[in-house]
Parts: sequence; structure tokens; C-alpha cells
Amino acid sequence: MLFAHDTEVALVATAAMINADLSDVAALDAFLDPWGWTGARAHDDAELAAVQAACVRMREFWNADEDAAVELANALLREGGALPQLLRHDGWDYHLHATPPDASLDVRMTVETAMAMIDVIRLQQLDRLRICAADDCDAVLVDLSKNRSRRFCEGGCGNRGNVAAYRARRAARQPG
Repeated sequence: MLFAHDTEVALVATAAMINADLSDVAALDAFLDPWGWTGARAHDDAELAAVQAACVRMREFWNADEDAAVELANALLREGGALPQLLRHDGWDYHLHATPPDASLDVRMTVETAMAMIDVIRLQQLDRLRICAADDCDAVLVDLSKNRSRRFCEGGCGNRGNVAAYRARRAARQPG
């Protein structure tokens, strides 16, 4: 494991959230359920808009160099009033929380992402934050593979790319 478990979960959840179609409150609820987000929820359009805006800001990590990532992480932590603490709940062993449970969802999300990015930056692993290699996709991904080989998102882009490459090789071998 490259990062602590909660860091990996936060990174993957952030990438999934950035890539998700959060077009309405029901879509946000459906996205959040499997990820086990705890704390206060408003379940309204204002919360949805705040989460959508947070996704735009968190996406900046995927294009940031180290200095820009540090600046963004620090800004998110300051704005969220982060006060890191170790907690244990819901079957999870000790892990970091940096906001109180009554903080708004977007603040909890951005602070958790910033906390995860601290580990990424300190371990000099920003290159593990990638944009899908498919020409027609701009989804973000986190490469947690040992050999740093992940290039495609989970939206089927890798499979489509492999099929296209196979067909191109096959067509090149056939006499014209």
C-alpha cells in the first residue's frame, strides 16, 4: 500500500466525485451512499451547488505542479477550518478527520481531499494523479498500481482503446 487506507479512499472518492454526473440532489445522494460519507447533510440544491463548485476546485490538483498543489491544499484546509484529529467509527480503525461532523458536505469533502493531497505531496507522488489517456475523455484517475501503469479511467476507455488498437493492427496486416 502506497498511502494510508483513508488517504487512498479519499483520493479514489475524490476522482470518482469529479468524474460523476452530479446533476441533481438525487444523483449526489446516489453517489454518496456507497462511499459512506458521514456528517451533516442538507439534501438541497444549495448543497449540490457547493459540492459541484468543490469538484471544480479539487480537479485543479490533477493539473497542478507541486507548488500549486501545496497552495491549493493549504487554502482548502484554511477555508475549511481544518483541525485534524484521529477518530475511529463505523468499522474503520483510527483515521484522520479534520472537520466537525456538522461542517457542510462540501467543506468536509474539500478538507478530506486536501488532507489526502498532503500525503501525495509529501511522498512526491503527484504524478499518480492523471487525466484519462483516451483522446475523447477528460476523466481524472488515481494510479495506485505498483508499476505506475494505469492510463485510463474506469469508464471503459482502456477497453475501447485496446479494441481500436487491435483492429488497427489487424487491418494493417491484411492485404489491401
